[in-house]
Amino acid sequence: MSRIHNFSAGPSMLPEEVLQQAREEMLDWRGSGMSVMEMSHRGKQFMSIAAAMKNDLIELLAIPDNYQVLFLQGGASAQFSLIPQCLLNGRTQAAYVNTGSWSTAAIREAGKYCRVQLAASAESNRFTHIPAFADWTLDADAAYLHYTSNETIHGVEFSAIPETGDVPLVCDMSSNILSRPADISRYGLIYAGAQKNMGPSGVTVVIVRNDLLDLAGGSVPPVFDYRQQADADSMLNTPPTYNWYLLGLVLQWLKTQGGIAAIEQRNIRKAGRLYQAIDASALYSNPVDPACRSRMNVPFVLADAALDKTFLTQAEQNGLGSLQGHRSVGGMRASIYNAMPEAGVDALIDFMAEFERTH
Repeated sequence: MSRIHNFSAGPSMLPEEVLQQAREEMLDWRGSGMSVMEMSHRGKQFMSIAAAMKNDLIELLAIPDNYQVLFLQGGASAQFSLIPQCLLNGRTQAAYVNTGSWSTAAIREAGKYCRVQLAASAESNRFTHIPAFADWTLDADAAYLHYTSNETIHGVEFSAIPETGDVPLVCDMSSNILSRPADISRYGLIYAGAQKNMGPSGVTVVIVRNDLLDLAGGSVPPVFDYRQQADADSMLNTPPTYNWYLLGLVLQWLKTQGGIAAIEQRNIRKAGRLYQAIDASALYSNPVDPACRSRMNVPFVLADAALDKTFLTQAEQNGLGSLQGHRSVGGMRASIYNAMPEAGVDALIDFMAEFERTH
C-alpha cells in the first residue's frame, strides 16, 4: 500500500526519509548489534544519540548559552500545570493571552495555582484573530506572561513576538516550533510537544532561561523540576529513548533541508497556495483574519455542511487523510507541518477544485 498524504494535526506525519532510516537501523544501530529501543540510556551508544539530538536542536534554534534544553514527558498539557508551580516563586498572579482552545486549557490549569490576569482575549470573536499588542493589559507584578504561538484548532498564529518588558515571556510553541525563525533570547521559557514538527508523541521539549531554573517550590516532584532535570541531562528517570532517537533523526533531516530559514519559505509557499485556493472558491471559506492565519493548521468549512461527509470520504479515497476538523469547531482542517511536502498540498488543492466542480 502506498503512503497517503496525512494532514493529521498530531501525531502528524514524519518525513519519509526519517522513517526509511529508522527502518534500516531498526535491528542494528550502526553496528551495535542492538536496536536503539534496546539500548541502555546510560550506554555510550545512546549517550551519543542524545548528545547529537540536543546539539542539533541548539544549532537549529540558535539557543543562547544561558538557556537549558530539557526533554521531558507529559506533553504540553503537563506544562500547563507545571509552569505556574515552577515559575510563580511566591507571586500570586500570572498573565495569560487567550487565542484559542489550547490557551484556554493553559489558563484553566494555571487558575488552580494563582490568579490569572487575562492580558488579552479573542474569545468574543470566536478566536478568529489576535488582539493588537497595543490593546494588551499586563501587570508588572505578574510572574510571567503566557501565550500560545499557534492554535491548532482555530488556525491562528502569531507572526511577531510580544514585548513584555521585565516580565518573563512563556510560550507554548508545540505546533510551530522549527517552522520559522524565533529569537530565543526574547523568551523566559518555551515548551513544545514533539508530535507536530519534531517527531512522535512522548517527548516535550522545554527551553528555559537559567535565571528561571530555581524557582520551583519543594512540592514539585523531581522529574518535573527544571533545575533537577537540567542537572541530570533530562535523565532523572529512564527517558523514552526511541522517541529521542526519532526526534534526533527529524532534526538531522531538517538540517539537510537547509534549516529553519529554508523550511520557512517552503511553509510560506504551501500555506499561501492553500489559502489562495480557499479564498478563490465559492464552496470553501476560512474564518480567520488573514493577518494571523496559521501556516501550520488551515481550517475551512464548506458552504453546505451536508457535503462534509462526502468530502471526507472522497478525500480518503484519493489518498488525503485526517482532514476532519476538530469536534469543537467542525468543518475541515489541513495540518501542513514541516514534513508535509508541497506535492501533498497541491494534491489537496486539486482535489478540492474537482470536488467543487462536481458538487
